[in-house]
Amino acid sequence: MKRCFIFAAGSFYGLRERPGDPDDFIVAADGGYRVCLDQRVKPDLLMGDFDSLEPPADFAHVRRLPVEKDDTDTLAAARAGLERGCTDFLIYGGTGGKRLDHTLANLQTLLFLRRRGAMGFLFDDDFLWTVIENGDIRVTKTVEWGLLSVFCLGDRAEGVEETGVQYPLRDAVLTPDFPLGVSNHILEPEARVSVRKGALAVGWELPPLD
Repeated sequence: MKRCFIFAAGSFYGLRERPGDPDDFIVAADGGYRVCLDQRVKPDLLMGDFDSLEPPADFAHVRRLPVEKDDTDTLAAARAGLERGCTDFLIYGGTGGKRLDHTLANLQTLLFLRRRGAMGFLFDDDFLWTVIENGDIRVTKTVEWGLLSVFCLGDRAEGVEETGVQYPLRDAVLTPDFPLGVSNHILEPEARVSVRKGALAVGWELPPLD
């Protein structure tokens, strides 16, 4: 497992995991560099179109992207992590703020990573999101009556199962036009979400940071 930490320019709700392994690759995406400074995290790479800030003159590893491009800064950062052989992506500052469009784009970035053999994790306000496709995930209960939400990413998701939760599902079909999977609760020490065919965004509640 090689981790890529991405710090984006959205809302930052606290650092849940701090880089520290020698193989960790840290990317500041545009305005996410301010979070790195605040958290005393030194990025390996600063990249973006720099519409949120100008890169410091004394920073050695800067990759300037064009303003007119297909990739968001966060997606470009994810590509950089894949180039480095990273398999686990922890994205901070990828939600919140005034830009719901970027939150949605970053949920799609999680699917982009999954389809390239990696797992992405998007940290929200005491909430964590990831994406599974044709597979499963197990979620440890860390909050009593903790929330668990599951949404279809695509036309339909077939063979969806949820166990260890208040409202179990068995061989269900989820579609993007009906939010059946919103606001479940984890009851058992571990919940399991699986999908036979299709992609799911899976989010669950985290304990508050001290």
